[in-house]
Amino acid sequence: MTHPSRARTRVALVVLVAAQFVVMLDTSIVNVALPSIQSDLGIAHTGIAWVVNTYFLAFGGFLLVAGRLADAVGRRRMLMLGAGLFTAASLLAGFASSEAMLLVARVLQGIGAASLSPAALSILLVMFPGPSRAKAMSAWGAASTLGGATGVLVGGVATGLLGWPSVFFVTVPLSAALVVAAPLLFPAAEGNGGARFDFAGAAAVTGAALGLIFAALSVPASGLVSLPVLGGLGWAGASLIAFVLIERRAADPILPLALFRAPAVSVGVAVGVLGGAARASSFFLVALFLQQVLLLDPELAGLGMVPTSLAGFAVSVLLLPRVLRALAPETVVLIGLLVLAAGHLWLARSPLGPSYFADVLPALLLIAAGVALSFTPSTMVIASGVPAERSGLASGLSNASSQIGAAIGIAMLGAIVAAGAAGSAAGPADLLDGFRGAFGTAAGLALVAAAITSSLVLRRRGPKAVPAATPSAGMEPTPKR
Repeated sequence: MTHPSRARTRVALVVLVAAQFVVMLDTSIVNVALPSIQSDLGIAHTGIAWVVNTYFLAFGGFLLVAGRLADAVGRRRMLMLGAGLFTAASLLAGFASSEAMLLVARVLQGIGAASLSPAALSILLVMFPGPSRAKAMSAWGAASTLGGATGVLVGGVATGLLGWPSVFFVTVPLSAALVVAAPLLFPAAEGNGGARFDFAGAAAVTGAALGLIFAALSVPASGLVSLPVLGGLGWAGASLIAFVLIERRAADPILPLALFRAPAVSVGVAVGVLGGAARASSFFLVALFLQQVLLLDPELAGLGMVPTSLAGFAVSVLLLPRVLRALAPETVVLIGLLVLAAGHLWLARSPLGPSYFADVLPALLLIAAGVALSFTPSTMVIASGVPAERSGLASGLSNASSQIGAAIGIAMLGAIVAAGAAGSAAGPADLLDGFRGAFGTAAGLALVAAAITSSLVLRRRGPKAVPAATPSAGMEPTPKR
């Protein structure tokens, strides 16, 4: 790949970061608009959650396949296809006149986002090698943090002033601009495996991811032991077995099983799932806590989340690049997970009638720093164990593990809160106990992830460090073009 001029490189980084901002913005911008959507379209209470869940289901389920497709058919081409689909789906959602039309649009949005995000990240990993990667990945992490937190504010303002369709139209100019900017900024690169694409493996791994995420998202409404949950888990298990059998025989597997021999990949994926589950509470649990325990109205609750956005952005842009220059990515992930656990433990000790400034704000700042320090470097850890020509697969693995973890975390932590508030006689103390248990569980997940990450840190410091990015059998690098 040719090296563009410095000015063009900077513009390219802005465009790639904007792509991630759009994807993360859409994960939270719809939440505040749900009551208005439910009222206008006549959606039942049990169905309104799937306006959010269908996006996460499609997004998380197709990330791995989309990442591999980016390598197979070309990263720029995949980015343009993803941005185009996302734009069209956003317009369809904004003009939706029925529940079915909206849900179809949300599925297409999720598939578009799943195509867009890994392609953008894989381009970034290729364009910014060596020392420049830390700074580029810090900007990527800042966009992720800022997008998720900004969505809550933008969604509330847009819904109040312009109505709920506007939350879908907000992202249209940005995603449409990506389609136009991509061919001007990113060189066309041929794929490395489109002719032998592993369609059977792709179907199996997608089925496994969809089944697992569907089961997790069904827990709050249906209960842990229910037909949707058990059916989703059964489907995921059967698909996973089929996937392993297919990959052992595939000429060009979508996910070479030998890749997991690299500790950076196997440990990185496990930490991605656990870390994603712990980070899920950053916007989910805390937003509920502010409204149900501190009794803040939605607008004030949204303002209460602003410090999380600002702190996360500051840590990602100002601190993270310096830390990554001084420490290995796995060490930074370890520090981030410990800080994240500290923030959750701070919330877990909240007294009855907590104060925002004494009991919530310090925890928000810790959580924001922990998310920033653990999210982006975890992608770098996984990428270090994957050959460069499979950067799309590396970004898909990282995103998929985090999204699957988030779905599981939201289901698990939400069920803990609900259990604390169960019963007609449940009062404020019971609700607070539920949140304490959920925050304590999130801290435990982060600590387990930290313990697993420490194995990589110790391995690097051992007397005979094993190279992190040695291609395994079945993953021979393709010649440079």
